[in-house]
Amino acid sequence: MNDEIRAREVRLVGAEGEQIGIKPLREALQMATDLNMDLVNVAPQAKPPVCRIMDYGKFRYEQQKKEKEARKNQKIVDLKEVWFRANIEEHDYQTKLRNVVKFLGEGDKVKASVRFRGREITHASIGQRILDRLSKDVADLCNVERVPKLEGRSMIMILAPKNN
Repeated sequence: MNDEIRAREVRLVGAEGEQIGIKPLREALQMATDLNMDLVNVAPQAKPPVCRIMDYGKFRYEQQKKEKEARKNQKIVDLKEVWFRANIEEHDYQTKLRNVVKFLGEGDKVKASVRFRGREITHASIGQRILDRLSKDVADLCNVERVPKLEGRSMIMILAPKNN
């Protein structure tokens, strides 16, 4: 901006966005200083480069305000984890299912895990059935992002909320 521009001639755009035309750099800088504004190079690759007369400090302030507003409005998706056991009772399953539904309703992803202890790992099909049942019970609320897969002593499935 201003004295850092190295081109001889620039295509000048006024403070209100109007096309002024191709001007020598000195004349463009003089016009900007007369208006108490800055000359900002907005398209340096163009032939000749495009420069705009603007209040650069105000422009930067507006940009920062927009970025802050965008950060404030974005939704951060958390990954919540729910543990199951291979020999889970019905009431415990229902309680954990309610938690999964609550997490999905809040827009969070859910990592459902079946943890095997001792010799339970030999019956991995039991864990597979539990996670399949869970995915059927919440099928209307979510998509299965990652199918059940055995990792070490745990079988893990990831559920993502549906975008409505």
